Amino acid sequence: MKVNTKPYGTIEVDDRQKIYFPYGILGFETFREFVLLDALQQPFYWLQSMEVPEIAFVLINPQIFQPEYRLEVADTDLEEIDTNKEDSENILTFAIVTIPENHSKMTANLQGPIIINRQNRKGRQSISLNPKWKIRHYILDELSRVREEVC
Repeated sequence: MKVNTKPYGTIEVDDRQKIYFPYGILGFETFREFVLLDALQQPFYWLQSMEVPEIAFVLINPQIFQPEYRLEVADTDLEEIDTNKEDSENILTFAIVTIPENHSKMTANLQGPIIINRQNRKGRQSISLNPKWKIRHYILDELSRVREEVC
C-alpha cells in the first residue's frame, strides 16, 4: 500500500508495517493508524500517521542508550494490546524522541513508552510505573556514559 509520509514523501509500505493504536497516542488520540518505518539514520525509527502525513514521531529502542531499562507498565495496558508480561518476546518497546535545533540535546521519553504487540500489530502509549524513568532522558549523554562504563 502507498502511504504519504513526513520524512520520505509517498512510499510503498508492507501491510506488516501497519500498527493500530486503539486509543491513539497521548495528545493525538484521534489518530489510530500508523506505520512503523526504519529511519535513514539508525538506531531510529519513524512512527508515521496514515491519516495525516505531518504527524510522525521519531522512536528509539530505550535499551540502546539505557541498558537497564525494563518495561514496567500496568497489566491492563498490555491486555489492551492482547499480550502480557510473560509474552515479552512479542512486545516491541520504543521511546518517543524529541530533537531540538541543537541535536546534541535530543531527548527520549522513557516515562511514556510506546508498546507494540508484534503479532497482532496493536500498539499503545503507556505510562511507566517506575518513577526512575522521566519524560526527558538526554540520549547522547546517556549513550556516552554507557560507552564509558563498557571501556
